[in-house]
Amino acid sequence: MHRPKDLDLALDLVRDHTVYSCVMGSRAFGLATDGSDTDRRGVFLAPTPLFWHFEKPPTHVDGPAEEQFSWELERFCELALRANPNVLECLHSPLVERVTDTGRELLALREAFLSRQAHITFARYAVGQHKKLVDDVRLHGEPRWKHAMHLLRLLTSCRDLLRTGELTIDVGEQRGPLLAVKRGEVAWPDVESWMNRLADEADAAATRTPLPPEPDRRRVEDFLFRVRRASAAAAVA
Repeated sequence: MHRPKDLDLALDLVRDHTVYSCVMGSRAFGLATDGSDTDRRGVFLAPTPLFWHFEKPPTHVDGPAEEQFSWELERFCELALRANPNVLECLHSPLVERVTDTGRELLALREAFLSRQAHITFARYAVGQHKKLVDDVRLHGEPRWKHAMHLLRLLTSCRDLLRTGELTIDVGEQRGPLLAVKRGEVAWPDVESWMNRLADEADAAATRTPLPPEPDRRRVEDFLFRVRRASAAAAVA
């Protein structure tokens, strides 16, 4: 069976034009166990001439490997400027698998994406996840413990980002307590109390955070312009 032409193009973009890829999930967070998946995330740069057609290149691609997801560079930057937690964390993975010169420029922009907006986006995401956990407790008597663990990790990351101005995703010394939550060894009221404390600490940190009010959008836009222009020049050379 032949795959659709647009699917072939999408997968080729990931294979041939990835500028940055890393491992995310439990392995990047320092929470991996023997059964943990390997989640891969990446950024690809679609050649500029592809944007000159009515049919534009994809903004994101699933695959080609299992547990692999990639964004086109512009879409990735848009989400990072909005302080999307999943996207921001990709730029801080300790497990980088591939990086080109363009990818290194992107990594050099990490601080340009960080702003006080992270407090809002991280908190909004946390509220949604907490509601799902509460629903699980109401319907099944207990939450999905793995999801509870990851929400605690996210809240800790948010609090520390607001306190220091730096995003760190490895849990460090919190690995043991967090894995105990994953195993269901901590009572739900205690886990929920922990979540509430972290949220309160994040709110307090937001009042005196060293982060700027807004991300450096102009710096990121200049980077995108230069990259697009270089891609166009290479295509017509």
